[in-house]
Amino acid sequence: MSDRPLAGLRIIEIASIGPGPFAAMMFADHGADVIRIDRPGGANTGVSHRSKDPMLRGRRLVELDLKQTDNVDKVLGLVENADVLIEGYRPSVMERLGLGPDVVMARNKALVYGRMTGWGQEGPLAKAAGHDINYIALTGALDAVGTKASGPVPALNLIGDFGGGGMLLAFGVVSAILKAKLSGKGSVVDAAMIDGAALLMTMPFGLKAAGYWPGGREENLLDGGAPFYGTYQTLDGKWVAIGAIEEPFWLELCQLLSLEGDILSRRMDPSTWPEIKAMILEKISAKSRAEWVVEFEGSNACFAPVMSMDEVEDHPHIAARSVFQNVDNILQPAPAPRFNGQTPKAAPVDLSLQNIDDIIDEWS
Repeated sequence: MSDRPLAGLRIIEIASIGPGPFAAMMFADHGADVIRIDRPGGANTGVSHRSKDPMLRGRRLVELDLKQTDNVDKVLGLVENADVLIEGYRPSVMERLGLGPDVVMARNKALVYGRMTGWGQEGPLAKAAGHDINYIALTGALDAVGTKASGPVPALNLIGDFGGGGMLLAFGVVSAILKAKLSGKGSVVDAAMIDGAALLMTMPFGLKAAGYWPGGREENLLDGGAPFYGTYQTLDGKWVAIGAIEEPFWLELCQLLSLEGDILSRRMDPSTWPEIKAMILEKISAKSRAEWVVEFEGSNACFAPVMSMDEVEDHPHIAARSVFQNVDNILQPAPAPRFNGQTPKAAPVDLSLQNIDDIIDEWS
């Protein structure tokens, strides 16, 4: 048996897009046997061809039309020896298919039933359509991201779909597995992206309560308002990121940039921020990004070049840790976190069709 931490775990993934397959990918990355049940033709995939989607790596594929009663019965047969089932439909859809928690957990009382939705299982918006941008809009996250000129800017779909969605589902499912192993009783995990996006805003809300987040974009500690926490454009039109919050790091930054002036000692006063920003920009814009990388090498000034997706694999630290891996000509993030010092390896996206009857026999 594999020494990966989830080896031996059996998971049924009812195909969806975004956070559901992301969580399933995490389970598969760490050794779980994940069976993805997709509709014929693979309509539930987030890219044009599912063989190119690294979120589908590391698992086996079954195609079933779940509107057919005999296929639902086959899923129930698979459930009897599974540890987890995860799904990403709107509330009540699985119930209409005959695969709701009551039916499924009657077959397997220790099963963990993971539900991934945007709005949650109840509430006025529970059955409404939505995407990441809508969920983060109601939590304060979207309003906080952007510049004064830009207005609110979507942070890709990282906050709602993946940080607040897929990772919340993965954490909830693993927590429920631990409970099931101890008590023999499964749980229904209600993982909602709106809940997860709100949870990710815990620190900003804490800063607001303490008086360090007055509001307004680019006026706060971590939103690009502070001169010591933001991005600056270099001579060649590229960008660098500065995060010198703590005093020792700030002093080192000032030394490396040859910044001088009494105003620098008052950097925590927001009224000084525009002037200090201008001082830093004047220095940074005088050299290329590559030149600054050399200047800051080995420093503790909390500096990093802003890398594009085309550049990331070439950075020495990224390369040394194999943070990104190229598998079947698909550059993709490696599995994380790491266990026992082992460098994880991304599995190929090899979704060869399986026969569900064979898997039922295998799991029995």
